[in-house]
Formats: sequence, C-alpha cells, structure tokens
Amino acid sequence: MIEELNRLRETAIRAIQDAADIDALEEARVRYLGRKGLLKELTGKLPELPNDAKPAAGRLLNQVKNALTEALAERKTALTAKTADEIRRPGPRLDVTLPGTRPRIGSRHPITQVYDELVEAFARLGFETAYGPEIEDEYHNFDALNIPTDHPSRDAFDTLYIDDEHLLRSHTSPVQIRVMEQREPPVRVIAPGKVFRPDTVDASHYPMFFQLEGLYVDEDVSFADLKAVLTMGMQEVLGADTRTRFRPSFFPFTEPSAEVDVSCPFCRGSGCSVCGQSGWIEMLGCGMVDPEVFRHVGYDTERYTGFAFGIGIDRMAMTRLGINDIRLFYENDVRFLNQF
Repeated sequence: MIEELNRLRETAIRAIQDAADIDALEEARVRYLGRKGLLKELTGKLPELPNDAKPAAGRLLNQVKNALTEALAERKTALTAKTADEIRRPGPRLDVTLPGTRPRIGSRHPITQVYDELVEAFARLGFETAYGPEIEDEYHNFDALNIPTDHPSRDAFDTLYIDDEHLLRSHTSPVQIRVMEQREPPVRVIAPGKVFRPDTVDASHYPMFFQLEGLYVDEDVSFADLKAVLTMGMQEVLGADTRTRFRPSFFPFTEPSAEVDVSCPFCRGSGCSVCGQSGWIEMLGCGMVDPEVFRHVGYDTERYTGFAFGIGIDRMAMTRLGINDIRLFYENDVRFLNQF
C-alpha cells in the first residue's frame, strides 16, 4: 500500500506538471483525484489492511492527496497566467507611437433625416404617429377609400399583388382607415412609411418610396384648419419664411381636394432652375375627407368633418437637400451618403 501510494504520487505530479493546457490539467485531476480516480481506488483498499498498518497508510494517503491538490493549484495558476499573456499579446507588440486609424463614422440616411423632422414637426402640432402593415388587403387600400374596382384612378395603384386579395400598399392612407375603425373622433394622426407603385424608374420616380399622410377628424374641422396645419408644418421643416399655395385638384377620398406648392427654398420665390423659374415647387396633396370614407368606418357624416394630406418624403428630401435624382437615395453609394 505504501509503495503504491508513493508511485502514484510521483506519476500524478509528473502528469500535472506536464499538462500543456487547462483541459489536459482537468484530465489529470479526474484521473488521479476524481470520484473514480486512482487515489479513490487506493482509499477503498484501506479497510483491507491489518490494523497495525492502517495508521501509517492513512497518514500517507492524506499527504499524497494534499501534495496532488497543491500541484494542481500551482499548475492551474501558471497555465492561467500564460493564457492571459497570450490574449494580451496575440502578435507583435503594439507600437503606441504610430498614428491611429480614424474609424469611419456613419450618419443617418437623408430620407431618414427628413422623415424624422416631419414626424417631429407634426408631433408639435398635436399629431400622434400611427403605423400599419405594408401588405394590405384590397378593402383598406382601395374600397374604404372610395376607390372601387371600376374607378379610373385605381389603375395607377392597382398592381404589385401578393395574391388575389393582397398587395403591397400603394399609400399609407389604409393606416388612417384602420385607426378610424378602432376609435371615435377626435382623431389626429400621421402615418409615415414605405409605399409601392408601378412607376417606371427615372430621375423623379421609383417603385418604392416614403410617404407621410395625415388625418384630422373632429367637429367643425374646416379647410382653413387644413391650410393652417400644412403651412405651419412646411415652415417647421423648410424654413419660417416658406409660403404655401393651394391649387384645385382631385383625389377619390377627399372633396374638395388640392395640390399644395411651397415657395422654392433655393431662390425664395424669385425663380431658378430647380423650380423652373416659377418660384414654386409642388410638394403634397390634400383635401377634406369625403363623407363616403366616413360611412365606411361608421362615423356620423352630419356631425364630423376632417381633412387629410399626403407628403412624398423622398420629394421633400430632394427639395430640401438639392438632389436632382431620386435613384441616388437607393444606390447605397457611400460617396453620396457621406455628404449628409
């Protein structure tokens, strides 16, 4: 028993000292000190010894166990320090006198910048932001907005279908319908987001773009309220001296309807190449909500009136930043994006 313990101590300490890493050290610990290790096997033989040999064997057993435990701790400390040093110095030492490499700092996309400014501007005017699905059903995208299947204006929107009943939304007006379905007036919301059209790609058209639509419904809402809100909103984003001009137009979901021009922010109305020497740039459409839309959502048309408007965020960004081609927004050319 005594000889076995001494041989075990020599063999185990050599194995512990030769362990090349933490995993090898753990294997040595399990082999010699584990619950089923060699030292445990010898401990199990202790009751079989003669009574006069048990005290000496017991003392040596404890000495061997303590020696192996101490050797394990020392080797673990050495291996841990070696690993930490390798992590600190994975390669050549760093020369701190060399000039550093300046990290490339990104910025918000120009459309995102104008998007956020519009949302903040109308929030200050009391409008909350509402969101809806980008894949819409025909009812919310067309029918509830007074655009039946046989309506001529549907031709420009009635495309990009997912299946027989669902399509990529062609405007964010469906969000307004969903909001009105869920709550009673007063309602004052804006609905920003991506929309999709079958437009042919050119300098001013793209099959996907960003839009922000607004809706205000309450008692005694008038066209004068609409003009005031849009004028203040444009001044918030384009400058305090921005003027607005309303021209009669047509939209199926509003009556009366209007196109809204803003004074050119580049020439301040005096005429330039951007505004075609007119001093004005067409910016958005608007109008008083058609009573037929209110009937679809169950609003009392005798009690409530409201207005709606829609802003092309891409177009506003182009106007605001002097960009002459909408395709630049979506080409992901870092040289272009870094300018903003």
